Amino acid sequence: MKNSVNKIIIVSLIFLGINGYSQKKSFDLKRNEVYIDSMMTNALEKGFFPGAEVIVGNKDAVLISKNYGFHDYSKKQPVKSDDVYDLASMSKVLGATLVTMRLVGEGKIDLKDKVGDVVEVYKNTPIADLTLFELLTHTSGLKASITFYQSLLSTPDGSPLLSKEKSDNYPDLFDTMYVNKNIVYDANYLSFTPKENWVQIYKNMWLNPEFYKIVYEQISVANTNTRGKYVYSDLNLLLVKQMIEAKTGLKLDQLTKEIYTELGISKIGYNPLKWTSIENVMPTELDNFFRKDTIHGYVHDEAAAIFGGVSGNAGLFANAQSISVICQMLLNNGMYNGKQILKAKVVKEFTNSPLTKEGIYRGLGFDKRKPDEFFKANDFGHTGFTGTFFFMNPDTNRFLIILTNRVNPTRTNRLMYKDDFSAKIWKQINN
Repeated sequence: MKNSVNKIIIVSLIFLGINGYSQKKSFDLKRNEVYIDSMMTNALEKGFFPGAEVIVGNKDAVLISKNYGFHDYSKKQPVKSDDVYDLASMSKVLGATLVTMRLVGEGKIDLKDKVGDVVEVYKNTPIADLTLFELLTHTSGLKASITFYQSLLSTPDGSPLLSKEKSDNYPDLFDTMYVNKNIVYDANYLSFTPKENWVQIYKNMWLNPEFYKIVYEQISVANTNTRGKYVYSDLNLLLVKQMIEAKTGLKLDQLTKEIYTELGISKIGYNPLKWTSIENVMPTELDNFFRKDTIHGYVHDEAAAIFGGVSGNAGLFANAQSISVICQMLLNNGMYNGKQILKAKVVKEFTNSPLTKEGIYRGLGFDKRKPDEFFKANDFGHTGFTGTFFFMNPDTNRFLIILTNRVNPTRTNRLMYKDDFSAKIWKQINN
């Protein structure tokens, strides 16, 4: 009888412990939701961005999913869950890196593969012996970026395209500079009406593919002699795209779509107007310089635009729900819904920091941070110029996705960065 009573007590204590844990977990989630609501309310009041979507989850479930604000500051169109955001540099990992992980797992590409051996156009160039590993870890020594599009622009009198001072000839602001009102587009490479075999780069702009010869030449001599050191560069992922396309004979958008289809996600992809309506796309910047329009339904990043919206450095649009599935897959060691999407050992290899001994806190493709008050050693994810953020922590089994269009109407709005906005929320949900 005594033993039976003891068993009942033990079972009751276990139940109370589990129930108490459940209540504690539920309370913590509520606290996190209140915190996020408060941060978002403050951000919208201060004009950090017009609108946002936030998802918090773990490897098994979405715990918080909320929308805030409007598409733009006219406040006519509230944000909804089907809306897709320009992910900017988050595309580096959710596009080209995911595909690379798949190909590495299948033995179709190797991290030691060299650019010049894989992509014919770079054979016998100064960047020929850069490896895929160096590109993914941003240790290639390539310069941060090249403004390819500016070589398509000129002025009749040879005066500068941009000026630091506003004047009659430089009336409109672009970033921190003023734009020459007499800009001329190079008709050899740009057309405002469709031309056969030309690449559509904006709703009313088509590019002569011959221009890519100039682009590749510029990339091939972009070495800064800092190989082995960490220099974050868009050019690295442009080259990753070329390598995986050369290896497979398929285009990046085809390769990513295969993975997204296996994951059952459809609100993610390049060139969103091909798969959703413009009403479901968040607008980005008023571009007074190149496209002379508020960018809406087309990629914000000019380099990605040059490549027809499909690029290794940028170009993806998505809603947070689609990204949450990718986060769950990664936290489950490449497994989702009973399917092994990526090999577990590849997920581990890409999301760890292989170069910490050199003081480089970077995964393969993935962003990692030197541990500080906001980030832990095993965190991994990426951010985007347009105001996007996603990070995962396999130890706490949590992920956070924040999508905003902070560049609407101008990229000069950097308030969310000055406030460590996304990092504060990430710290909060991991406490």
